[in-house]
Amino acid sequence: MTHDSQSALLSAALEAAARGWHVFPLRPGTKRPALHGGTACPGTGACADGHRKWEDRATNDPDRIRAAWSQAPYNVGIAAGPSRLVVVDLDVPKHKSSSDAPGGATTFAALCERAGHAVPDTYRTRTASGGEHLYFTAPHGVRLPNTAGTVAPLVDTRAWGGYVVAAGSITPAGRYEAPSDYPAAPLPDWLLTILQPAPAHPTGPLRLPAVDGSRAAVAALEAECAVVAAAPERQRNNTLNRCAFKVGRFVAWGDLPRHVAEDAFQAAGEAVGLTAAECRATIRSALDGSLRSVRPRETA
Repeated sequence: MTHDSQSALLSAALEAAARGWHVFPLRPGTKRPALHGGTACPGTGACADGHRKWEDRATNDPDRIRAAWSQAPYNVGIAAGPSRLVVVDLDVPKHKSSSDAPGGATTFAALCERAGHAVPDTYRTRTASGGEHLYFTAPHGVRLPNTAGTVAPLVDTRAWGGYVVAAGSITPAGRYEAPSDYPAAPLPDWLLTILQPAPAHPTGPLRLPAVDGSRAAVAALEAECAVVAAAPERQRNNTLNRCAFKVGRFVAWGDLPRHVAEDAFQAAGEAVGLTAAECRATIRSALDGSLRSVRPRETA
């Protein structure tokens, strides 16, 4: 990149910082952090007291930003959590020519309409792939996680533990641009309800809803719900998906009503801290997949 390009990227970083957002460098021409990882940490400088990840090192200090961007034409990452942002990522279908599925922007507009509101006027960027990032300010005292597919297909969110590529950054696919200059609007209440994690799960034994069905189906359902209840924190959604898929065969064979399986897994998922919306989406997807692929009982 030219010196002018490097100056433009510095300006983009400073502009984001002027909005109060915390930035960090991304490798030139990419979306990957330019900072070293934990295994390569030298234990010196900013990491003298222990490795500091990109989220810890993101800053809105103009002097630190100028010092960093004087070294190379870094793209600009915005750490959503420290910036008190929730960024809604509206993606486009990966295979536009072979799918009639609506894009994330269309789906999000429909969700807003269903909630009785127009799509908010807020700061947004157009991504290099043709999607959009909508920026919202998070409520004070609320620490939201990232989500993938929780809100709707092709509608993800970035909050604590996540970052987005800032306007002005350049990748081989194109430039990230900000088509308007609105400030970031407050996160809509209806969206906060979907994104807010469920309360901590109780310490007592999980109580499943009353179930009916064949003895083997009920035993399998109870066993798989127990697996969900014991899942490690970072594996809970995947575990819920896997367990619901396994029980789906009993639904397909007529041994267990679908709503019974859904209610049981919903209770198990929410009990371990997954959001209600995340549970519903995962369970629906797992059961649908299981019903499509299940083998006849006699060959299973």
